[in-house]
Amino acid sequence: MSARLPAPGTRVVVAMSGGVDSSVVAAIAHWHGCETIGVTLRLSDSEAAPARAGACCAGSDIADARAVADAQGFAHYVLDYASAFKSEVMEAFADSYLEGRTPVPCISCNQTVKFRDLLGVAQDLGAEALLTGHYVQRLDGPAGPELHRAADPSKDQSYFLFATTAPQLARLGFPLGGLDKPTVRLLAEHFGLRVANKPDSQDICFVPNGDYRAVVLKLRPGADRPGDIVDMDGHVLGRHGGLIGFTVGQRRGIEIGGQAEPLYVIRLESEANRLVVGPRAALAVQTVELDPLNWLAGPIPPEGLEVAVKLRSMAPLARALLLGGVTPRLIFPDPQFGVSPGQAAVCYEGERVLGGAFIRAAV
Repeated sequence: MSARLPAPGTRVVVAMSGGVDSSVVAAIAHWHGCETIGVTLRLSDSEAAPARAGACCAGSDIADARAVADAQGFAHYVLDYASAFKSEVMEAFADSYLEGRTPVPCISCNQTVKFRDLLGVAQDLGAEALLTGHYVQRLDGPAGPELHRAADPSKDQSYFLFATTAPQLARLGFPLGGLDKPTVRLLAEHFGLRVANKPDSQDICFVPNGDYRAVVLKLRPGADRPGDIVDMDGHVLGRHGGLIGFTVGQRRGIEIGGQAEPLYVIRLESEANRLVVGPRAALAVQTVELDPLNWLAGPIPPEGLEVAVKLRSMAPLARALLLGGVTPRLIFPDPQFGVSPGQAAVCYEGERVLGGAFIRAAV
């Protein structure tokens, strides 16, 4: 089962964000008899971080993680990854918006500092596994470890972990994947954790109050360069205050009246600094081109593979044919709306995550 832990006495590293989920994982591992080492990453050097509620990785979270480790009696270390986080996650986030893409920074964070780098730390510490508080399941399949959706659909985080590689998966553990959140909070109370009633993080950790535009402007001054808003035929309808304020499928904020139908953002043309708008019907696409795949299953047949796909973290699953090769793509029998370059397309077979990729273009 997904909650299986290494044998008692085995050294494990637990990625501790300071929240209730990772704290429960650490407490479970310690209670199980593993030689538990908690590691918390300092991802921000902002003075505002310690006081900001509702976001992970803030300064107060470090204190919570340390307090849990001290109370339970296992080792805890804080590693300064602010520079790496800024260059590999925050800077990439800003650049994606400048390129007319809509990034998912939590996926980039998992790809880099949270899995790649933390697995390196775990190896340096002689740990057999890295455990995290993600709601996802690692199950043993015929060909090795598989990534599956969480037992609690409302907490499932598999979309954000599609970029986990097979070698990484072999060394990762997700003890909460088979549990629901009320049970996790009950466990926190059972262990006497001071974070038992701590609210879940809601924001992207470096985007206070959801104002990503302000973050992009701070990282890339001048990113709000005004430009034309045009219709599908290229006729100028008005002006925008910077492409960073828009994403494909958006309706609010266009502020152009007198049209027969409501206008939606159809695409962002970053080189021309143009915002293309049109009716909702113009958003419909049936082919989605992908960046290189991260694939966790068997070979994709030449004729393609029938899969279920999530095109956004909150989107319902949609049927598609996945074609591999140098330029992978998804073909949908039913039109999809609001497909944005930069988001992830994650492929499933039942509850199993087969793999996925970032969206290159929708046609």
